[in-house]
Amino acid sequence: MENKLIVGNIKTNMKFGEIPNYLNWFKNIKSKNVVICPSYIYIPYFLNYKFNVGSQNVCINDDGGYTGEISAEQLASIGVKYVIIGHSERRLFLKETDIDINKKIKSSINAGLKVILCIGENLEQFNLLKKDIILKRQIKDDLANIKDLSNVIIAYEPVWAIGTNKMPDKKEIEKTVLYIKQLVIEMFNQKIKVMYGGSINENNISYLKDIEVLDGFLIGSASIDPTKFIKIIDKVINI
Repeated sequence: MENKLIVGNIKTNMKFGEIPNYLNWFKNIKSKNVVICPSYIYIPYFLNYKFNVGSQNVCINDDGGYTGEISAEQLASIGVKYVIIGHSERRLFLKETDIDINKKIKSSINAGLKVILCIGENLEQFNLLKKDIILKRQIKDDLANIKDLSNVIIAYEPVWAIGTNKMPDKKEIEKTVLYIKQLVIEMFNQKIKVMYGGSINENNISYLKDIEVLDGFLIGSASIDPTKFIKIIDKVINI
């Protein structure tokens, strides 16, 4: 299972005083297939450990006059290896468009970062059987005019599953992952890795880890609790 990527998206959680205890749980994690994505302000503390560190977002522009933003080049310069782009919360709450996402991906690739591109359908789209259409559009628009996808990983996150304790069954996940991989081959003549995210926890990871076509997992809420996250990591890569 060592080849599967495990990404923890802590989101806007944890105060500074909680960081030392959190990191203490991961001091023996040496696998580069473990990626933890804290808030920007905590990234330097996470960089002192053996696992990889990612960012939850990146500026749409390169270095320059963009007050309050952090560029891909800046992230790369301190040792960040991964960046999450297009998460449904940013699409929904911050009105991030596919054009924005495409620009962020290009900037991140140019800076040498590995991109985790989040795509997925919401509940209405799922109920109207529009999932395949939505995924196809997102892939087409988000990856437009990107010649080399070797540093891009797609994270399929059905929006209706995030934080709801609901998720598609194994067959549905497998079918969707294969559909995404085939779309990328047809559109860009390239292979791509695909992860799954959405209400993953320490109990259902054993159910999910045996889906062979999956290349990893994007963990949200469960990554905030180190006792839960360490159990997930252990079940996938046997630390």
